[in-house]
Amino acid sequence: MMDQAEKLRKIIDNLKLRQSSNQANLLNTARKKTAKVITVTSGKGGVGKTNVTINLAIALSEMGLRVIILDADFGLANIDVLFGIIPKYTLVDVIHNEKNILEVLSDGPKNIKFVSGGSGVEELVKLEKPQLERFVENIALLDKLADIILIDTGAGLSDNVMSFVMAADEVLLVTTPEPTSITDAYALIKMVSNRNKDKKIKVVVNRADSSNEANDILNKLSIVAEKFLTLKLHPLGFILNDDAVIKAVKMQQPFYLSFPKSQASKHIRDISGRLADIKKEGTVPETPGIRGFI
Repeated sequence: MMDQAEKLRKIIDNLKLRQSSNQANLLNTARKKTAKVITVTSGKGGVGKTNVTINLAIALSEMGLRVIILDADFGLANIDVLFGIIPKYTLVDVIHNEKNILEVLSDGPKNIKFVSGGSGVEELVKLEKPQLERFVENIALLDKLADIILIDTGAGLSDNVMSFVMAADEVLLVTTPEPTSITDAYALIKMVSNRNKDKKIKVVVNRADSSNEANDILNKLSIVAEKFLTLKLHPLGFILNDDAVIKAVKMQQPFYLSFPKSQASKHIRDISGRLADIKKEGTVPETPGIRGFI
């Protein structure tokens, strides 16, 4: 017959196993809730970065992923304009501590959500440390609400832009075939490489005249980055010139919805498919997600 001491030991062992299992389940749940943060940026302005962001978000959402866009193009925020939506609250309200970031989330098409930058967001650079910490804590609240968070930054190499670039899990760099755009894109790649050679940089060529032109740019950027920076770039695809894009902008609607059969929409589907595969196959628990900003 089992004595009392042995019974007690078995009870304790069972409790430990149960506790360990519960902790593992909690850990796995927390990991599953970690959003992948992708910063969408460019070396120079006028390359169609924001348009790529919103249409990519819609395509990803159609694949069943929860997507949030954070408009971090300080001073020039226009996600809401391209959506044709006037948000009630913006990041300015968060900065002034009048709302938390969950209260300024706006509903976009196809179940995506976005946080508008509004106007006057350049005030962010003037925040005192306690205000900045509170702002970062607010951003962290988005982590459990999305599978992918797309951060649309301003163009260039400012401290604000680089902060979002370096904190993200992945960087989506948008360039065009223009020589100045390619040069500025390489400058951004170089700056990222100097800070962290392990940062994943994925490249999209926008407004190319042909697939040959786009692939030539992707190949040349990859070769130069590997040769001079020992950095491996990840070409993600291209979007060819398409009148549907211009028409949709004038309509204040995403071209992916207004012209779903257009060439540009097909290219967005191709790019989003590759990103979705990365999301499904990637080891999300090992990435910092939005916690990278803390």
